[in-house]
Amino acid sequence: MLFGYYNPILRYGCDQLCTDAAAAGVDGLLVIDLPFEEAAELAMPARAAGLDLISLLAPTTPLERSRKIAKLASGFLYYVSITGITGARSQVAADVEQHVNELRQVTKLPVGVGFGISTPDHARQVSAFADAVVVGSAISLIIESNGRSPKLVSEVGDFVASLKDGMRGPRAGVRTAAAG
Repeated sequence: MLFGYYNPILRYGCDQLCTDAAAAGVDGLLVIDLPFEEAAELAMPARAAGLDLISLLAPTTPLERSRKIAKLASGFLYYVSITGITGARSQVAADVEQHVNELRQVTKLPVGVGFGISTPDHARQVSAFADAVVVGSAISLIIESNGRSPKLVSEVGDFVASLKDGMRGPRAGVRTAAAG
């Protein structure tokens, strides 16, 4: 997954980026500041290159808009579990599962949940109803605190292993058709 903002992609060239990304082994693009109404210029070359253009949905996204976004989406839908900025939170928002279940009414695509997920317990909770658990900021903090330390890779690896172990714990309501 290639993650970024639209301006550098536009400057690089949408066609060229998609061609180069696919050649490098990228499967999809996650462009966090690109509204789906303005995504055609990137969506067409992405599709031609065999790349998924991942769509983001927020707690504030009305269901009818979610339906329109899901109709044009590919790969998976990325549900942003909180409003505001990403980063560590003390708990998973209480309404995330409800929103994911509503999204399942408008799409057959897998639904990944991210933003604010930073502990094995968070990962366990979210994996009970989502197809993917997205953790970014917590890993970025580990990278930041370890800098060029020789322990960097093992620290990130240990953290990811703890998330994975958390998801292996008891999970009520697990979907048997979950991707991954």
